[in-house]
Amino acid sequence: MAAVTHVGGPTTLVDVGGWRILTDPTFDAPGRTYRFGWGTSSRKTAGPALPPDEVGPVDVVLVSHDHHADNLDDAGRLLLVGATVVTTVPGAARLGHRARGLRAWQTTTLEAPGRPTLTVTATPCRHGPAGTRAIVGEVIGFLVTWEGQRHGSLWVSGDTVLHRGVRDVAERADVSLAVLHLGGVRFPVTGPLRYSMTGSDAVRLCAELRPRTVVPVHYEGWSHFAQGRAALERELASPRMVGTVRWPRPGAPLEIEV
Repeated sequence: MAAVTHVGGPTTLVDVGGWRILTDPTFDAPGRTYRFGWGTSSRKTAGPALPPDEVGPVDVVLVSHDHHADNLDDAGRLLLVGATVVTTVPGAARLGHRARGLRAWQTTTLEAPGRPTLTVTATPCRHGPAGTRAIVGEVIGFLVTWEGQRHGSLWVSGDTVLHRGVRDVAERADVSLAVLHLGGVRFPVTGPLRYSMTGSDAVRLCAELRPRTVVPVHYEGWSHFAQGRAALERELASPRMVGTVRWPRPGAPLEIEV
């Protein structure tokens, strides 16, 4: 079993086998506007469901990308101290301290006495339309496996649109629990272009991925999300959806069999 706690935005705490794994820490208070570059920005509209001191110590922090504040903000950076950080190669160079940089399909292992060995594999992301990688920067997702999994791996998609690299996960991995970054991100300056998956994208992806459980994250708390929970619930209710969709109550652990 894994205990999954959605803190807010992309920030999710996973407790499994004695490991405490935190994804994309965002703990700043709401109200501030953050610049993402090239004329894009977003205002944080909601704070975390748990403050950092209630999250407690973490062992591993998975940072899909460090250069956008909706995935790693000022308060979130404080939780990197003392943890093993896994992120992109350029992100590891920027973050320093104990950060391990991975490119897509590279793997690292984490070991601790009395706990199962974690294998973390970076998965491809494209955080925008084709040809924008040089502008939006490097992003990765995370496939996490450990001894004792009954149904398959934990996969955190990272910020990505639906593209061939994401579909490759379905071909290369057996995923039990998929934590999907959704929200259909848009910015006024770039019009209809999207920078993360929509609910309908998730339906198409899960038809190939065939996960046991799906936990949507990264769809609320910021002004640049084009799809909130209500819109996502409508699209994820499609009869073509594969996998049980679970919506953790913010700040409360949800037990999920993996």
